[in-house]
Amino acid sequence: MNENNELLILLHDNIKMGLSSTKKLIDLIKEKNNKIKFLLEEELQRYEEFYKKCKKYIKKEKIQIEHSSFLKKLTANTAMKMEIKKDNSDSKVASILIKGFNMGNIDIETKIKDYKKEANKETVNLAQELLDFGKKQIELLEEYI
Repeated sequence: MNENNELLILLHDNIKMGLSSTKKLIDLIKEKNNKIKFLLEEELQRYEEFYKKCKKYIKKEKIQIEHSSFLKKLTANTAMKMEIKKDNSDSKVASILIKGFNMGNIDIETKIKDYKKEANKETVNLAQELLDFGKKQIELLEEYI
């Protein structure tokens, strides 16, 4: 597999995990009075924009996406549900999201460094956009801790 395709698949998986986790968190606190809900809604909207853009690039490159992250998503969602059941405070929600963003950011940053010269410029730009989004979200989420 070439570097561009590998980077696109990483971005796709990262975005799908972000979409899934954000939707699940919104659902878990929908009946609560969390102030962080607005930030989650904006985050979800951004993830949906990233997903559309990433899918466009994947289609252009004719990449087949394997849906192998089901177990990873299920495990993450189950752990998140248990955490929120114990503590649904804005601080806890922010903490969960920050951990997720940090993991994704590390993977994306590593791949950008590794593939910057080999991958398509638009793919690298999308990766950098997603990385910048993750860093900005962490800054916003830290206000809730």
